[in-house]
Amino acid sequence: MEDTGIRLTANDQFKHASANWTHFGLLAAVGLHFGLFVLVRPFEAADLGTVSTEIEAVNFPPEVKIPPPPEAIARPATPRVASVDISEDITIAPTTFESVQTENLPPPPAGSSPADRPSFIPFDTNPVMTNQPEVQRILEREYPRTLKDLGIGGRVELWLYVTEDGTVGNFEVKTSSGNQLLDEASGKVVQAMRFTPAKNRDKVTAVWVSQWVTFQVV
Repeated sequence: MEDTGIRLTANDQFKHASANWTHFGLLAAVGLHFGLFVLVRPFEAADLGTVSTEIEAVNFPPEVKIPPPPEAIARPATPRVASVDISEDITIAPTTFESVQTENLPPPPAGSSPADRPSFIPFDTNPVMTNQPEVQRILEREYPRTLKDLGIGGRVELWLYVTEDGTVGNFEVKTSSGNQLLDEASGKVVQAMRFTPAKNRDKVTAVWVSQWVTFQVV
């Protein structure tokens, strides 16, 4: 180095020396990195695979409320066929004068008819019903529906005025069933009855007879 007569300090000498080393170190670093990229096998990321769990949202159904069991329903009454108690042995009033006190009897009211009210009329041949199947059907039809469904029955005794042609000309309740509906229905039944006419000494005559009508479920 040319001696210029100027004396460098230690700090100035370090600066000049460090500049040279800096250039040299930079060139060395560049060369080293270049060599690494060229000579060394490049790094490859390993495929480790992925495991993922898909989370699925589950919608729970709304709460189902089970209703209580229904109350027991009363079983409706089963309609059943009614029957009528019609006996061929019809109850009749005594037919002999010996059994009836005929002395001192009051005369019948003026203008009255034997058909107006039950009274004794002598006869020796009983009237006999001729249309019992028809009467049975009428009884079943006239049996009050409400009473039949409830199983309510009854027995009615009626006075019947059987005319000379065998029809029922008049009737009157003799023994009530205790139920007005059954009493009224029995009247409709007996009006449909037909009989062979009664006779007294082989002569056809109208008479009063007693007849039971029974309403029942079977």
